[in-house]
Amino acid sequence: MKKYLVLVSTSLGLVGTLNAAEITGKITLTGTPPPQKEITAASADPNCGKLRTEPALTRTYVVSKDGGLANVVVYLKSGLSGKTFTAPEEPILIDQKGCMYEPYVSAAMVGQKINIRNSDALMHNVNAGTPKNNKGFNFSQVTAGQVNPRTFENPELGIKLICNVHSWMVSYVSILDNPFFAVSDKDGNFVIKGDLPDGKYTFEAFHQKAGATSQEIEVKGGRASASFTLEVKQ
Repeated sequence: MKKYLVLVSTSLGLVGTLNAAEITGKITLTGTPPPQKEITAASADPNCGKLRTEPALTRTYVVSKDGGLANVVVYLKSGLSGKTFTAPEEPILIDQKGCMYEPYVSAAMVGQKINIRNSDALMHNVNAGTPKNNKGFNFSQVTAGQVNPRTFENPELGIKLICNVHSWMVSYVSILDNPFFAVSDKDGNFVIKGDLPDGKYTFEAFHQKAGATSQEIEVKGGRASASFTLEVKQ
């Protein structure tokens, strides 16, 4: 299992004993985003249409009634160095179900296994293209239940996966060099848990369309909270 040595600046000096911490917060979107639209091709395709029980929607901006923004990757950007992290044994799952990728946005550690599954009884193609910091891949999945594990060896935000058979199928996965990250839920909320000592850290919130914003967060007594605001970009 790959280990990754974090080489970022630290505001703590020498890092002491790590302790269980919990960082909670919310992502809020300002401005008026375009509404989610039905992907008509997903229902028009006779094979995919049979698999769907509800319309397939675009997911560029998924926003709750109170402005909470989903699908934002929140991660520790700097403030901890000299610590070697081992990728979790447990893989993450990116599924193809009803001719859509689920989840739309995910995150994993460098070297962590990503199981890519086809849950549909038809052929899909998984194409990671040419990421900036990693090797891409391109393979077909022809049977329901087929799983192809993959890993990425370098940190990179928002690697795009597409299906060459069904052009509307898109997913994004971010690869981080430490375990302190989360993806905001449908209401914009996130929880980051891990062995992180008290101190000051810079965390960043990254959204595929709205961009990124960073702030310093102080962990005290193993607890911290943070709110991030992003603006609509067309």
